[in-house]
Amino acid sequence: MALFTTQTTTMSLPPPAMRSIKWGQFATGASAILALVLLGTVVAQSQSVQWSEIPRYLVHPSILRGVLLTLELTAGAMIFGIGLGCLLAVMATSTNIVLKAIAAGFVWWFRGVPLIVQIFLWFNIALFIPQVGVGHYSISINDLVTPALAGFLALGLHEAANMSEIIRSGLLAIDRGQCEAATALGLKPRQTFRTIILPQAARLIVPPTGNQAIGMLKASAIVSVIGMQDLLTQAQVIYARNFLVIELLFVASIWYLAITTVASIGQHYLEKSLQPKYRTGTNKPRGSEGR
Repeated sequence: MALFTTQTTTMSLPPPAMRSIKWGQFATGASAILALVLLGTVVAQSQSVQWSEIPRYLVHPSILRGVLLTLELTAGAMIFGIGLGCLLAVMATSTNIVLKAIAAGFVWWFRGVPLIVQIFLWFNIALFIPQVGVGHYSISINDLVTPALAGFLALGLHEAANMSEIIRSGLLAIDRGQCEAATALGLKPRQTFRTIILPQAARLIVPPTGNQAIGMLKASAIVSVIGMQDLLTQAQVIYARNFLVIELLFVASIWYLAITTVASIGQHYLEKSLQPKYRTGTNKPRGSEGR
């Protein structure tokens, strides 16, 4: 006679839960797709647009020169803006009241005045300062401040005001206790800034800087009002001759979208490279496991 009897127990699993259909999202998505299809159909069937001309003008020499000038203007203004913005951010975070006032006044003016007004002011700077010179040598401001230089100064100074606030906020976001701990460990202020503050502040500064660069690329089209030979100006010059207005505007838009897309991809990978690296066996911040 067996003292112990084993009974086989079976555990019944609940049936898999059926995922409910979210009819609201389905209806919204279907409506958006239908609206895009209808809009694309109406635009494509327009008899007023010569679609075959768009590919030809995408690689037109004048358009390509405008693309190159737009890239040069954007890169130059961003580099100038970042450099001057760093200086202004240091001035704004210093203990010198005069430097803080100068930085605050600069940001107040160049960030508050509309960009197109600044472009016109620099383009007409000769009304205030007709000539500059030393001794018997003088040069007209109109010869010195060309449309290219006026556009560069307006974009660069406007960007410097924005970048100074971005950099300043990134530096102030770092806890002061980390600087005090670095000082207690014997690190010099320059070492503390390079090894502790800057790596953490960069993760806060880079994303808005990338957005500013993309915004600068599109804002550079404003220099067309002073005749600078950028992408939009070249398109305007061509359609003033052949009256293909919509076609040339599509050409400019395609180039702006292409450059913006490439810049956005580069910004994504740059931000990804700045993410903190975790060693094997260390605990990641809560909520990062599913990323």
